[in-house]
Amino acid sequence: MENKIVRLSLPDGVALRQIDWVAVLTIGGVHLVALLACLPWLFNWSSVWVMVVGVFVFGYLGINLCYHRLLTHKGLECPKWLEHVFAVLAICCMQDTPARWVGIHRWHHVKSDESDDPHTPLAGLVWGHVGWVFLKNDQIDRYAIYTRFAKDILRDPFYKKLETTARYPLIVVASWALFFAVGFAFELLSSGSFSQAIQFGFSLLIWGVFVRTVVVWHVTWSVNSLAHLFGYRNYNTSDDSRNNWFVALMTFGEGWHNNHHADARSARHGHRWFEIDLTFSVIQLLEYVGLATNVVRPSKRVNDDKKIDMLD
Repeated sequence: MENKIVRLSLPDGVALRQIDWVAVLTIGGVHLVALLACLPWLFNWSSVWVMVVGVFVFGYLGINLCYHRLLTHKGLECPKWLEHVFAVLAICCMQDTPARWVGIHRWHHVKSDESDDPHTPLAGLVWGHVGWVFLKNDQIDRYAIYTRFAKDILRDPFYKKLETTARYPLIVVASWALFFAVGFAFELLSSGSFSQAIQFGFSLLIWGVFVRTVVVWHVTWSVNSLAHLFGYRNYNTSDDSRNNWFVALMTFGEGWHNNHHADARSARHGHRWFEIDLTFSVIQLLEYVGLATNVVRPSKRVNDDKKIDMLD
């Protein structure tokens, strides 16, 4: 079931001279700020653990569960208030608005590992991992993506306002302020001095926001890059998607990528008994307590020629 990996050129909509400077400066700036975590003044184990927990809360609940399995593929349903809470967590990961994230990912499934795939690593490992973010691509500009692949998302006034108002950046900046304020207040309430409160506030900000954001970025991008080049295949899909153990462990189940491409609607990505999918375990817990319904399980019969309608 192994596909022969071929080299592809960059998508037709990409122009090498059309650099997305907002993305370059944002991603570069966050990485530079995250490097401040190397300073002894900003290191403490409490902030490190906040970062670790934050990767789960913001990355796995926000990006994996909400942006990917819930909004993009409709693999489950949640009460709107809970869906919006998860979406806010995802927004704090700075991976774009829900509508654009969903639109690009749906386009990826339609054109997976073809010349128009926006982030196939067959055009280069670095391109598939992060390079595609730095260059403008006319095929995935907001208007094109919204009108073709995200109209259902924009019917929700909450997501629509994220596109038409300043709510998206305000949520991101507010989360930064909240992390600093919590650290500052906690230290003061623990009988720390004002300078100690400032120090702990900045420590929580750097580790809990910037280091966590960098980790979640690269964990998410590794699905686009590594899981289309390295690993095994359960299904003979038309793309080069792979089940990658390393990526699956790092992403709580997103690395069972060949399974996902074979049955995109399924909220469960681990199909075999040893393919651990902790994101689906969280979904099962939500289902058990009544906060998740219409959870889609893997098809009993996944056919090579079966087309999954991700927009239903």
